[in-house]
Amino acid sequence: MSDLGDTWEEPTYTTLPAPVEELRERVRAFAQEQIVPRAAALDQAPADELEWDLIKQGHDLGLTRLIIPRQYGGLGYGMFGLAVALEEIAAADAGIALVFGATLLGQAPVLLSGDPEVQERWLPMFNTDEPVLACNAVTEELAGCDLLIPENAVHAREVMSAQRKGEGYILNGRKRFITNAKVARYASVYANLGDAPGATALTGFLVPLDSPGITRGPVADKMGYRGCLGSELVFEDVEVPAENVVGGEGGGVHINVQQMNMARAAVAAISTGIAAGAFAIAKKWAGERIQGGTELWRHQFSARKLAEMSAKVDAARLLYRKAAYITDNELPTPPYEPAVAKLFADRIAIEVAEEAMSLMGARGYLKEYGVERYVRNALGTRIYEGSPEVLALAVTDALYAEDDF
Repeated sequence: MSDLGDTWEEPTYTTLPAPVEELRERVRAFAQEQIVPRAAALDQAPADELEWDLIKQGHDLGLTRLIIPRQYGGLGYGMFGLAVALEEIAAADAGIALVFGATLLGQAPVLLSGDPEVQERWLPMFNTDEPVLACNAVTEELAGCDLLIPENAVHAREVMSAQRKGEGYILNGRKRFITNAKVARYASVYANLGDAPGATALTGFLVPLDSPGITRGPVADKMGYRGCLGSELVFEDVEVPAENVVGGEGGGVHINVQQMNMARAAVAAISTGIAAGAFAIAKKWAGERIQGGTELWRHQFSARKLAEMSAKVDAARLLYRKAAYITDNELPTPPYEPAVAKLFADRIAIEVAEEAMSLMGARGYLKEYGVERYVRNALGTRIYEGSPEVLALAVTDALYAEDDF
């Protein structure tokens, strides 16, 4: 929850609390002045390049510590402030937004642990002059959604193993598709303890990525989200002390579910930003393009497209803000609102980006106009932190858990 004290007021979701509005304006200026002019080059750069100067500028704005309580050197904006900031960055470039979003995921188990000693050891590092990034290592070659759905844990195959050794643990296995893995200071890692079947004894560990036995694999060459780096992490007899366990032995499933519920509002914000960015390009085009003797937006068919795109962006924004506010104010975070926000916003990002491309015709298909980049990025967001099918299960589980259905 936000710890901004008396300056924080409950949002109406259209009118932001004053501290968040001020944050949004600062982040918007950074996104539009620094990221937008470089977005096309970021998209075309080699897959393993990361623009550290942009990350440094974002860090100086506090984007690596927005959600961290002030007592640990953070800014205390909570998920609501972070989500609003991520929308602004994603409207410029979704990859840069995900660099900061993935760092949140690495911080989430520490925050959710409720353990002051763990928080004191792992959170102050983000309040430094130079940026520190984190990552969250869940997904594996054969264990994806089975690690996200608690009742499927028994079916998970070849999950990273954790074996007790003295006062600590030995980790062996391979994690795939891990955003920030190539550049993160540490990872929150999930491994199955002992000989328990599947992932039924899933346990969370905080692991510095310079630990002996860890290999950072090559960066994936992705269709979109080119501004962030995703790669493998290989663990070979990696020793982890017991004090680095988060949530207790076998508590990884609970922590993982909670951090997913927590993060989905942020991912929905990124999707909303993608939709908003694509819509902004289409709106500008329709205001300048002359067809039939008048601006394109004055034609009824084009007006219908623009009106529906605008409505979809506004609706997605309201849903993610509601989910973020609930995330900050209800423990444990309820699954319904974050899942609904992400389910809707992910679809809206694709629909709005495709409609923007359609409105611009052949130019929408060309890289120089920028819309096709939003189309590619829109398709990526629905994969991480729950596919539409996984989200649908979370939504219906919540619906049928009610007494009055």
